[in-house]
Amino acid sequence: MSLQSYETRVNRVTAFIYDHLDEALDLDRLADVAAMSRWHWHRVYSAMRGETVAAAVRRLRLQRAAALLVNGEDSVEDVARRSGYDNLQSFTRIFSDAYGMPPARYRKEGSHAAFNPAHNGAPTLHYDIEVRHVPARRLVVQPHTGSYMNIGKAFGELFGRLGMLGLVTGNSRMIGAYLDDPSAVEEGKLRSLAGALIEGPAPVGMETYDVEARDYAVLRYKGPYSDMRAAYNWMFGTWLPQSGREAADVPVLEEYLNNPRDTPPAELLTDLYLPLV
Repeated sequence: MSLQSYETRVNRVTAFIYDHLDEALDLDRLADVAAMSRWHWHRVYSAMRGETVAAAVRRLRLQRAAALLVNGEDSVEDVARRSGYDNLQSFTRIFSDAYGMPPARYRKEGSHAAFNPAHNGAPTLHYDIEVRHVPARRLVVQPHTGSYMNIGKAFGELFGRLGMLGLVTGNSRMIGAYLDDPSAVEEGKLRSLAGALIEGPAPVGMETYDVEARDYAVLRYKGPYSDMRAAYNWMFGTWLPQSGREAADVPVLEEYLNNPRDTPPAELLTDLYLPLV
């Protein structure tokens, strides 16, 4: 069996996990998806993805739970059940281990809260924005349609393909381009691009996206991906009107500076790029 065949099967499992987080995802069922040995396929997955299947399922369910707590109105009990936990105490303990506080407190006091306006309309804290001129660059991309929180599926496919070609190095950079406004486009139709900045030309047959040279307002965000909506609201609603600048009619970009597979959610670093005229 070729390396490409293994990568295709591992990608199939990753995509299935993203699409079926509400369902039971035992190893036998995922072995069928992988079309590989029930005894050994999960070792292949762990070796190629850098985390066990169980860790991937737990991480993605907790990531979605955090997003539901911050951006939705479901009760903590309902979020726990959607995350595969019938026992609220177990969910609370595991969520607290990952996010540093229990889910009910996280809903009120997570990192998103720092970006919310105070009662007088002023931001509760000041955040540094660096206006940075970004040169033209070409990204190798994998398109994604649907919730922006699920773009990790496209990044897995992209870096799997690049890894097979030996093009993932210490200088590779992981950049997302978000083509639609999530407040104006329904979630299932949101378009985005999982992108990589690599050394050398793009591989034949892979899609590319050209980033034009221009100024960007860059905010370095630290915390879970689920909380970034509040950071964007602060950039667009507080910083931009006071900056004397205007937003350009091109997509926002995000550069991911560490890996969610081995970094606690509270320690994730992301540069948010707001394009300027």
